[in-house]
Amino acid sequence: MKATKTIPIVMPTSIDPIGTGLVTSLAHPGGNATGLTSVAPDLSGKRLELIKEVVPGVSHIAVLSNPTSPTIPSQMKEAKLAAQSLGLRLQTLEVRVPDDFERVFHAAIMARATALFALDDVFLYTHRTQMVKLAAKTRLPAIYGFTEYVEAGGLMSYAANLSDSYRRSAKYVDKILKGVKPADLPVEQPTKFELVINLKTAKQIGLIIPPNILARADRVIR
Repeated sequence: MKATKTIPIVMPTSIDPIGTGLVTSLAHPGGNATGLTSVAPDLSGKRLELIKEVVPGVSHIAVLSNPTSPTIPSQMKEAKLAAQSLGLRLQTLEVRVPDDFERVFHAAIMARATALFALDDVFLYTHRTQMVKLAAKTRLPAIYGFTEYVEAGGLMSYAANLSDSYRRSAKYVDKILKGVKPADLPVEQPTKFELVINLKTAKQIGLIIPPNILARADRVIR
């Protein structure tokens, strides 16, 4: 968007398009960008609820974030509000470069964190394999924002299906190529959220997933 104000831009997914200034509103984008949003800030509370249900006696949760990302503040705001109502204490751990991961996981263990929550961010997503390996090594139950974390060995995720969002974005391209302006195409929110659980990882870290959580899961990796 810094490069052009005229060429149409389609977002297959966007964490906080209004807060980051990509669009004026979801209903009326107002510029040359439109597409889909993952509504990540709104999901922070639900993810904390899930990890609290899964981890017995959890009270202190380490939160992984990338302070250079413009989408983090809105996610942290919602997470703190949810934590307050759930009686949870959050420990913010900032990761700027790959070498930071070892340090922040060590910090979480030293502070006696009993679970981990990774905020949605492109940098963290790119290094998801490193993250889930460290979570397993430190035996920290963790919840993530995308299924790909769980497929890489993470414990659980709750979010919109990323692959489905990319498929849906093709409809935007089709409409724009037929002459519709991006400003006139509302940003769509997810139509389905998925809870994915990796039982192999749960067994590896010595965690028993409650039957009621397994029954609610959309997908279970065994």
